[in-house]
Amino acid sequence: MKKETKKTTKKVEEEIKEKELLEKEPLKNRIKNFMVSFKNWSKKYVSTNVLFMTFVITSLINAYLLRYFTVKNYFNIKPIIADLSVILIVGSIGYLLKPKHQFKYFFSWAIVFTLICVINSVYFTNFLSFASFSLLKASTQVIGVSDAVTKNIMEIKDFFYVYQILAMIFVHKFLKKKKYYDRVSKIENGKVRAINTLVVGVIFLGMFISLLTSRDISRLGKQWNRESIVMEFGIYTYQLNDLNSTVKASLNPLFGYDKSAKEFREFYDNREVEKSNNKYTNMFKGKNVLVIHAESIQNFALDVEFNGVPVAPNLKKLSKEGLYFSNFYSEESVGTSSDTEFTFASSLMPSSSGTVFMNYFNRDYPTIQKKLKEKDYYTFSMHGNNCSFWNRQTMHKSLGYDDFYCHKKDYDIDETIGLGLSDKSFFRQSVPILEKINKEHKNWYGTLIMLTNHTPFTDIDEVSDYKVTKTVEIENDNGEKETVERKYMEGTVLGSYFKSVHYADEALGQLLADMDEKGLLDNTIVVIYGDHDNKIKKSEYNRFYNYDAETDSMIKKNDERYTNVDYYFYELNRKVPFIIWSKNKKLETEVTKVMGMIDVQPTLGNMLGFSNEYALGHDIFNIDENVVVFPSGNWLTDKMYYSQSKSAGKILNSDETVAEDYIKNNNKYSEKIIKISNDVIIYDMIKKQRESQNTIKEAK
Repeated sequence: MKKETKKTTKKVEEEIKEKELLEKEPLKNRIKNFMVSFKNWSKKYVSTNVLFMTFVITSLINAYLLRYFTVKNYFNIKPIIADLSVILIVGSIGYLLKPKHQFKYFFSWAIVFTLICVINSVYFTNFLSFASFSLLKASTQVIGVSDAVTKNIMEIKDFFYVYQILAMIFVHKFLKKKKYYDRVSKIENGKVRAINTLVVGVIFLGMFISLLTSRDISRLGKQWNRESIVMEFGIYTYQLNDLNSTVKASLNPLFGYDKSAKEFREFYDNREVEKSNNKYTNMFKGKNVLVIHAESIQNFALDVEFNGVPVAPNLKKLSKEGLYFSNFYSEESVGTSSDTEFTFASSLMPSSSGTVFMNYFNRDYPTIQKKLKEKDYYTFSMHGNNCSFWNRQTMHKSLGYDDFYCHKKDYDIDETIGLGLSDKSFFRQSVPILEKINKEHKNWYGTLIMLTNHTPFTDIDEVSDYKVTKTVEIENDNGEKETVERKYMEGTVLGSYFKSVHYADEALGQLLADMDEKGLLDNTIVVIYGDHDNKIKKSEYNRFYNYDAETDSMIKKNDERYTNVDYYFYELNRKVPFIIWSKNKKLETEVTKVMGMIDVQPTLGNMLGFSNEYALGHDIFNIDENVVVFPSGNWLTDKMYYSQSKSAGKILNSDETVAEDYIKNNNKYSEKIIKISNDVIIYDMIKKQRESQNTIKEAK
């Protein structure tokens, strides 16, 4: 009994002593005790949440790596917090399952997150943007370009994200071997951990929301500039928002029509009616029109030559003889070629959700084809690829074509390059069809869609002997002059592109020669447009612009000859040719004013004698300053290029000054054009407007 009393007394003395120590150094001891407690808690938490933490860390690393390889915003904390909040909220639900079943849940989400990163990595490499659920209908098109995917746009980095799946499997097997799940099941309270994790996720979400500006929220709602959204919101938030936007887009035709109809009417009622009356008015009225859809041709290729041999001599010649719009830009979005066909024909922007050809093919669009059919033109299109590619078989009827001559239905597939029938064979077989059409119809409008010059340009060496080398004269070791041939662009993607353009240019030259021989050019104007840029990465241009043939080496950045292929250089270099040519060669004019695909219909319409009150573009000869609007919300004028994702722009003339109001007004204008165009497409607004007007007329 005395022994117990002694122990109790000793314990009390120790407690008193400890209390006295705490009173002497309270802060130091409290911090120390807190650190010890936190260390013990952390150790216990980590040891009993290994699978969850593996899922969180690998998902976060993958999201960061995707931004690192694409939009390059390495140090922005906002997307990290956003991604972490999504991961924690998704992960919290896993705790509601028993430990032995949690792997299936976390592993399933790891697969989803990995696929998001892989798909967006590949997509960005090819299209410099991010993938969308709205493009699921268009995903079948990948089958047609599978060679391009495997040979050109897929890189080692695109597969790196798969490590998350492998890490999850490895950790799971290790934990199973250590009987981790049995041990955790005895101590884990799943509901408590689920709630705690959810609360932490919501806290991070709240932190993220507090960092957002009204501009950020506006961009998220519009979903136009995907790069900007990923830069600020992270890839997982972007994809969730994209899913929400896709669902809303499919429901939009059922809801929200009244508000959009009001905006639509106000826009056109308040807009000044443009009346084109210039020296080109009705110039080509009654002429046949042959439109050449020149696959992936870019402007700069017209001025490139290798050892004195031009890449595109025929296009260069046509640009000198015809009306050449040297600052012309395609305004395509994810629908690439199909977007340009639509915008060229309708003077509307591509859809911000999905593609018009795949998702909105059953709308009423006022197109060039329909306007000319009103003037008794026969309209047709021709293509050597599958008739169903990009849903052309259906969409070309919606655009107003009477007939679509395509693939095996109308052509003998006797020479295949890349995606299908070679351009030379396609053109050769098209001439007899054109000859027959010309005999049967007084006037006609036809579009020939080229194909060979399509990424990945890998088959071109089999049919072309064009060299992309550089021959220079150097002094050898003996002091004598000798001529050597440098490889220069041989073996590069851009080098193959130049060879492919040269082949396409030869095919085009032969087509016009064959048509002239048959008398098909006598009453015909030829319109040539590049559908979009070549989709070759910015890094590929460094060798082309900064190669020193004499030393067979690259020019250093500090050399005055060095060309900095930065973001703005690359974007501005994406312009494509637009040429209007006739056999009499009397046009001979270069138009340097910036122009977009949306401006083609009003410009051509003035020349051919028709107009479209719903056109969103302008007759380029009837406007003082044009604004080229891109689907991302970026815009271009003769003064500057503005990037929405950067919230900054590049002034094109160092002597020019640009006021803040100039940028604000053009931002507002670009948003309005995109919004009105989307409403027209989604709600079939023009058809409904016409029906409403007819109802009013009948009532009177």
